[in-house]
Amino acid sequence: MEMSHRSKVYLGIFESTKEKIKAALSVPDTHEVLFLQGGASLQFSMIPMNLIPELGKGKADYAVTGNFSTIAMKEAKKYCDVHIAATSEDKNHSYIPKQSDLQLSPDASYFYYCANNTVYGTEWQYVPETGTVPICCDMSSDILSKPVDVSKYGIIFAGAQKNMAPAGLTVVIIRKDLAGHEMPCTPLMMNYQTMIEKDSMYNTPPCWNIYMLGLVLDWLEKQGGVKGMEQIKSKKAAILYDYLDESKLFKACAEKGSRSDMNVTFCTGDEEKDAAFCKGATEHGFLNVKGHRKVGGMRASIYNAMPAEGVEKLVAYMKEFEVNNRV
Repeated sequence: MEMSHRSKVYLGIFESTKEKIKAALSVPDTHEVLFLQGGASLQFSMIPMNLIPELGKGKADYAVTGNFSTIAMKEAKKYCDVHIAATSEDKNHSYIPKQSDLQLSPDASYFYYCANNTVYGTEWQYVPETGTVPICCDMSSDILSKPVDVSKYGIIFAGAQKNMAPAGLTVVIIRKDLAGHEMPCTPLMMNYQTMIEKDSMYNTPPCWNIYMLGLVLDWLEKQGGVKGMEQIKSKKAAILYDYLDESKLFKACAEKGSRSDMNVTFCTGDEEKDAAFCKGATEHGFLNVKGHRKVGGMRASIYNAMPAEGVEKLVAYMKEFEVNNRV
């Protein structure tokens, strides 16, 4: 925690972690890995400021499928013309739009979407086809849970706190040719080109978090890498969804084909029963299962670190609750 980020020992940790994440995600040489700060939310501003060359001019396409893509879209409106290429708001963000639903702008500077919507429990099951328009994707809550073809993306970013490391580190993977075209008003610390040239070390990076990411990547390799993790997370999610699909009391909130393997949202349809379930869950040792205030119900977040045993025990409690609360 107290190491100088310029020391030989720490530089070894830094470079090792960078190489590990490149290997884990098969990052091509066309892209650079950056270790930044400010959380994923700072990227809501950095992306338009760096990819739109002049303030108030240019266009960006946004797919609005949940809470954080909505916030990102509103932020981008401060810098450029935002075109809503797709939205799932008509059904309370319970589904992901199909490729055929995307209304794309060929003159857009980029297309933006959030891969996994934590509040609503949906996840994109495909990579949008956008032609020559670069794709910018928030992968904060499903990065390292499955293989990703990085070459299809202009920018991938993720807050570390779900699947990578403690909060405070943001990983950005950017196609190098997209940097260097920022608005003149772009702050120094928000300039991708500066961060590439300084190898994420213009100022002191989040040293401890980067070290922790390296340890997590070592653990990930022991699980079989992202391919192995994909099998594990799919199995965990199936345990929960299979029960929800057969339950007479609980129902999944997200539509089939759009369901998240990271955040499983469900409810009983009765607020009093939902509240009783959450209270009982806490007493059984299942913490923070109450759904987001925007949607209510329940949410089981089963990120990479959650073992299958935890999901199995949650389903056992759900079955017990259902027996005791039959209509």
